[in-house]
Amino acid sequence: MRPTLFIVAKAPIMGRAKTRLAADIGPVHAKRLYRAMMGQVLRQVHDPRWDTVLAVTPPHLLGRVPDWDGFAQIPQVAGSLSPRLAALFSRKGPTLTIGTDCPQVTAKDIAAAFEVLKSKDHVFGPASDGGFWLMGAIGPLPRGFFDGVRWSHEKTLSDVKDRTDGAFGVLRTLTDVDDLKALQAYRQSRL
Repeated sequence: MRPTLFIVAKAPIMGRAKTRLAADIGPVHAKRLYRAMMGQVLRQVHDPRWDTVLAVTPPHLLGRVPDWDGFAQIPQVAGSLSPRLAALFSRKGPTLTIGTDCPQVTAKDIAAAFEVLKSKDHVFGPASDGGFWLMGAIGPLPRGFFDGVRWSHEKTLSDVKDRTDGAFGVLRTLTDVDDLKALQAYRQSRL
């Protein structure tokens, strides 16, 4: 099976994407930043060595968002992050998933993650907030793998790692830009 990178993406609709960031900087500026970050991530990780597929929401905008032109697209399943990730990791073979809120991620990071999956069952890209900016696995994952994970929590990565058999690799730690504090940390890291 060809390696596949799924990028979980929300349509850049004011008030629907980056809501925590919008609470700090306003919805117009948050939408503008989200579009810029999403565009940067898409440009930086697209590579012919793997299939890149956008898992998008809302589903009725599938194929209708100009920012997504040129990318294969599938709708995200309904529900919380647990069933959405479970659906992406239900395929056989090396699978990675990332979001669009970590503008530091590059094709080099994605290649490194697929390399880890040649010898480990799982790979994680830790986020500075306790979550992860990347998760990878040799699929399919067992049913219920994500049940009980505390999402958007300082123990999110720990919760997911606990579901593995310990055979995982870890990439570099990056910043998910979810709120003003994270945006400031990201900007500071670029100086």
